[in-house]
Amino acid sequence: MTGSLDEDVEKLRQSLNGLPHPQVEPPLIVVSGLPGTGKSFFCRKLAERLSFLILTSDTSRKILSPSPLYKESENKRLFSACYALIEELLRKGIPVIFDATNLLEHHREHLYHVAERTGAKLILVWVEAPAEVVRQRLLAREKAAMPQYDSEADWEVYNKMKPRREKISRNHLVVDTSQDITAIIDKIVRATKK
Repeated sequence: MTGSLDEDVEKLRQSLNGLPHPQVEPPLIVVSGLPGTGKSFFCRKLAERLSFLILTSDTSRKILSPSPLYKESENKRLFSACYALIEELLRKGIPVIFDATNLLEHHREHLYHVAERTGAKLILVWVEAPAEVVRQRLLAREKAAMPQYDSEADWEVYNKMKPRREKISRNHLVVDTSQDITAIIDKIVRATKK
């Protein structure tokens, strides 16, 4: 069963646990990368330093489609609702970290437009890790069936998605989560305050 865009946005809105304080010109941090590269870990570490709302595509997908099929129509519904909610939050002054694979540039362009329409400071981050590290993480996640992971992506999904990745056309930061991420988090924190 699919709802209207308004119903989907309302479902996602209802799932938000407490919003950070509004800001003038709230930033939008878009965190992109392949499955298992450490996007969600990175977002949680960033949120320890910044009072931002984290919106994740994996969690949002489960809210809109409790038994997801990962079909194109489901993706379109999910991201339409996410983009609309992000725009609404930014218009209210709520700073957002958006955690999603965002592999294709034409998908990221929706977020560029949202930032332009709302006057939000846009910070783009590409998260990566060596393939063997990703493989180990995804295998560990699969074995442990850890509830903190809404992602169902495994090594096979990673390998299917990897060749589809398109370079980010705008200025962006690159972080390797197999290394110390402190310096890049410091840099983003400074950028949000400028």
